[in-house]
Amino acid sequence: TELVLNVVLRRSPCVRAVVAVIASATIIIPVVAGGAGAAPATENTDAVRPFHINIPEAALADLRQRVLATRWPDRETVSDRSQGVQLAKLQALVSYWGTGYDWRKVEAKLDALPQFVTKINGLDIHFIHVPTALRARGRC
Repeated sequence: TELVLNVVLRRSPCVRAVVAVIASATIIIPVVAGGAGAAPATENTDAVRPFHINIPEAALADLRQRVLATRWPDRETVSDRSQGVQLAKLQALVSYWGTGYDWRKVEAKLDALPQFVTKINGLDIHFIHVPTALRARGRC
């Protein structure tokens, strides 16, 4: 089973979940019973299980290499965005993702939050459960 790290943002004043989306580069985390990133297997596959992120360094190195190996099209023929994202802007973003983005820092921030996995309609769904501060103040 593979778990794609996605996020859900619920706009209820009493429930909020944090969303973690990695631009256009998605990291797929293998979820193996008892393995890194997954709680031990239980009989109830719909159970909510604790989750911690553990991306191998080799996967991050491969992702950086693929991002930096992007084959670029010719520059757009107009000076506005009518033909889509301007090449220079996209190249700057890709350069940041390939050399400047600190995944380990983000991973540590995410792992500081209570993360879980549960199976819904046969798919492992990752979520972060963080109650709103309104609940702590008795406002919901």
